[in-house]
Amino acid sequence: MGESSVGALVPSVVKPESRASPAAAPAVSCSGTTDAAAAEVATARGAAAEEAELDKDLLCPICMGVIKDAFLTACGHSFCYMCIVTHLNNKSDCPCCGNYLTKSQLFPNFLLNKLLKKTSARQIAKTASPVEHLRLALQQGCEMSIKEVDGLLSLLSEKKRKMEQQEAETNMQILLDFLHCLRKQKMDELNEVQTDLQYIKEDINAVERHRIELYRARERYSVKLRMLSDDPVATKLWPSTVDKRNSILVSSARSSVIGMCTGNFQGKKVDMKAQISHQVNQRKEAFNGPDPQHSLTQSGLAIARKKRVHTQFNELQECYLQKRRLGPNQLHRQEDKDINVISREGYHPGLEDFQSVLTTFTRYSRLRVIAELRHGDLFHSANIVSSIEFDRDDELFATAGVSKRIKVFEFSTVVNEPSDVHCPVVEMSTRSKLSCLSWNKYSKNIIASSDYEGIVTVWDVTTRQSVMEYEEHEKRAWSVDFSQTEPSMLVSGSDDCKVKVWCMKQEASVINIDMKANICCVKYNPGSSIYVAVGSADHHIHYFDLRNTSTPLHVCRGHRKAVSYVKFLSVNELASASTDSTLRLWDVKENCPVFVFVRLAISLHFWMAGPVPPLN
Repeated sequence: MGESSVGALVPSVVKPESRASPAAAPAVSCSGTTDAAAAEVATARGAAAEEAELDKDLLCPICMGVIKDAFLTACGHSFCYMCIVTHLNNKSDCPCCGNYLTKSQLFPNFLLNKLLKKTSARQIAKTASPVEHLRLALQQGCEMSIKEVDGLLSLLSEKKRKMEQQEAETNMQILLDFLHCLRKQKMDELNEVQTDLQYIKEDINAVERHRIELYRARERYSVKLRMLSDDPVATKLWPSTVDKRNSILVSSARSSVIGMCTGNFQGKKVDMKAQISHQVNQRKEAFNGPDPQHSLTQSGLAIARKKRVHTQFNELQECYLQKRRLGPNQLHRQEDKDINVISREGYHPGLEDFQSVLTTFTRYSRLRVIAELRHGDLFHSANIVSSIEFDRDDELFATAGVSKRIKVFEFSTVVNEPSDVHCPVVEMSTRSKLSCLSWNKYSKNIIASSDYEGIVTVWDVTTRQSVMEYEEHEKRAWSVDFSQTEPSMLVSGSDDCKVKVWCMKQEASVINIDMKANICCVKYNPGSSIYVAVGSADHHIHYFDLRNTSTPLHVCRGHRKAVSYVKFLSVNELASASTDSTLRLWDVKENCPVFVFVRLAISLHFWMAGPVPPLN
């Protein structure tokens, strides 16, 4: 009874559940699908594992690549034929088991070779493209009806047509994009050329107006001279007026030449003679007409200056356009310009700036030696001069080099009193070879030096004693420079890749800048003690604001080798020299290059700029 009751209860329990729970069936079905998928994944993994094992069995034990031209040894191992033959040329054993083996015990493994061909064909079939499959089927002689071949050809023709159309559209789009880009570029160039032409037109009109004004002023001056020559009373009064005006002009010209060429050492007698001669010539020209020989000389000078313009026309054109394209706010302020430049009505500031450049460029054509410093054998290594520096008033200059001596000379003596050997007025001995000098811009008797041991020394020229010595540099110090606005501050650079700022009131450096390359030169900005230019062996010029030395304010890039020297020509203009035989002019305010000069000539003489000679 018990067993029958249990057997009767089982169906009564199962059936109601299947009726009352219709959602149970899908759950069971889903579970079955998951199990089937898992089984398929496991089967695939197993097949992959088996294939991997099979691939390992098909590898040559010597080259570890798939066996090529399999050969079987007497001990039952298979190798590539070339591998086992090469091995047996050196040894007489099996690479796998070490049993004695010779070439006569090698036999072709036909079964393995057949298996390898099938495996290779299967791998090619897995990785082959549909086209390769079709080609392989046709090569193997796959039977196809003419109707199937026609259908296949029509599909291929349609596919070919679509691909050709797509390729043609792509090519046309590329061509169209190129033409659009070319048109945009040419339009930009055209707009730039039109703008430049407008600038040139405006400047031509301004220069023509000014030229007419000069011509009219000259005519009025000539008429006035003729009227005065006809009036005896006015003629007596006129020379004093002319003398006064000429005295002002000659004095201005003389001070300009003296400041540019020889400082404060031109003789007053020579100036008086030049002034008197100029006045006499001008009076003669005013009353008797211009001297033909003088006019011929002026004409030759003008031709020579024009020839220089045509020789450097491309560079001058670039300079003009660069200055003219800048807006008035971007140009240097008027107080930064030469005070002798006269502002003309209708002149663009860029045109005035370029006229100053053009006038200076065409005025001088060569350098001539005005003096030569001699102090012993120039070819002796101990007389090599590494640095030369003028004092505040340009009355004294100091030299230093490998002789371990700082020699101070009087400029007027060297220039005006030629001698076989010039003796210094002050001489100071140092412990090491010197690399650089810098005269204090405020104290005439203070000069700083840097040497090969990395020591920066401040000297008193009067007492010939060192005032301060800074020994923080770990390697050779190449450069030192005093600030023009803060006389107690100086900066130095060294081969230890460090720039150090010093104060004469402290014994240690006040600022330390770590760089990645050797420091070749350092210079303070003449208008501020917070800006420093650093020339480095990394071919760049780093312009620092000392208030934030973590990163340079500007990095001037362009030189191809180490920057050996930098010098400020003005507050915003920086010149740099490099071992790549180029000079470069930079605008540190706008952080842009201005000019590049090549083929430099270096000399140890004192030079004076000479005017352009007339053409013969």
